[in-house]
Amino acid sequence: MLRYWFLAARPKTLTAALIPVATATALAHAEGVARWEPALLCFLFAALMQVAANFINDLFDYLKGSDREDRLGPERAVAQGWISPRAMRFGIAFTLMLACGAGSGLLCYGGPELIAVGAACVVFAFLYTTVLSYRGMGDLLVWVFFGFVPVLGTYYVQAGTLSGSAWWLAAAVGLVTDTLLVLNNYRDREQDALSGKRTLVVRFGERFGSLFYLLQGVAAVLCGALTAFYGHTWMAVLPILYLLPHYLTWRKMVEIRRGRELNRILAFTSRNMLTFAVLVVLALWVAA
Repeated sequence: MLRYWFLAARPKTLTAALIPVATATALAHAEGVARWEPALLCFLFAALMQVAANFINDLFDYLKGSDREDRLGPERAVAQGWISPRAMRFGIAFTLMLACGAGSGLLCYGGPELIAVGAACVVFAFLYTTVLSYRGMGDLLVWVFFGFVPVLGTYYVQAGTLSGSAWWLAAAVGLVTDTLLVLNNYRDREQDALSGKRTLVVRFGERFGSLFYLLQGVAAVLCGALTAFYGHTWMAVLPILYLLPHYLTWRKMVEIRRGRELNRILAFTSRNMLTFAVLVVLALWVAA
């Protein structure tokens, strides 16, 4: 049974949740304002919210009777009959309770305004799967909840304020993270069109999807480079190395175009995201 819960938690997706916290903490360290206790709480909150979101996605895909190939894999525990819908509802509630417990520990560092931020994270974890992803708003939500919210939030609870560099870093992280969603939507564009899911790739077509993927990676590097104006000179140098694997992954994506073979590109994109994060952390630690 624990194995099925582990699969449903989809631990491979935790990278996307933890990268914003890691990069924001590196920035706080470079600017001499790092505080490890709130940083660790941010890591815990981000991980638990990602697991809760995966549980929600698992349950609602089952309730919708989704037949998309990416949603019938072994990690879809409810669809496979390994976890009952009732048990999954309990799992969602329990994980959200743990996340809120971790988040409440941040109130003494960031103030009561963090309650609204945490509530928004919970609400949009539900809205994304049930409504917003079907209306082409998935990319916007990734920019916000995997970029601006976690990066700015993590930096704020350590520094007590927000710097211009934190805003540019948040933009960069959100753009890089969204490449994973764009690729997912690019792969599933035909099934999405049939099921009425109006992602941006469905709305504007295959060519748009491929260019959107490529340009988001380029824009992320440019946003990160702008932190050099705040004294982080190496941010204009090291993250450029990310562009080579990003470009090569894009070339392979365009060559394959459709089908299960694109699942390999998802793995490459996850690797590229991690590469970008490591380069950012190194660039900020070098400056420190």
